Amino acid sequence: MSYTYHYASPLGGITLASDGRHLTGLWFDGQKYFSSTLEKTHEPKDLPVFAQAAEWLDLYFSGKDPSFTPPLSLNGTSFQKSVWEILLSIPYGKTMTYKEIAGKIAQKQGLSSMSAQAVGGAVGHNPISLIIPCHRVVGSDGRLTGYAGGTEKKEKLLMMETSRLSF
Repeated sequence: MSYTYHYASPLGGITLASDGRHLTGLWFDGQKYFSSTLEKTHEPKDLPVFAQAAEWLDLYFSGKDPSFTPPLSLNGTSFQKSVWEILLSIPYGKTMTYKEIAGKIAQKQGLSSMSAQAVGGAVGHNPISLIIPCHRVVGSDGRLTGYAGGTEKKEKLLMMETSRLSF
């Protein structure tokens, strides 16, 4: 059984999903691949993991870098999971390119290179937006390419993060 929770963010509604103990999904309502990992049978329910995720989102949208990650359970291929693990390492207010991520994956797997397009596919299918910060991935030239929630949201998220950093 899957459970859902709705969060009202400054950028629109967000639906969260859980297996009862872990966060399994977080999507802006209506985004591409919306609820892609959500079981067909699910019900709204207040759960401790949703309280943790809502606290994380409250901190994030108030301009703070949350110092914790709610418990996550990721359903994907080993390649996707390796990409999502790298996304989790991108610091608040910073970005990384698809090419840089491809280089890290190639190095980790002992390969000479890796397709940035393959990385893009894994980034685009990230089931836990924001907490796994796929919005922090940009094109090699710094352009804001692709974001399942829409590039306008990606731009707002990055602007919010960088405007709150103190140098």
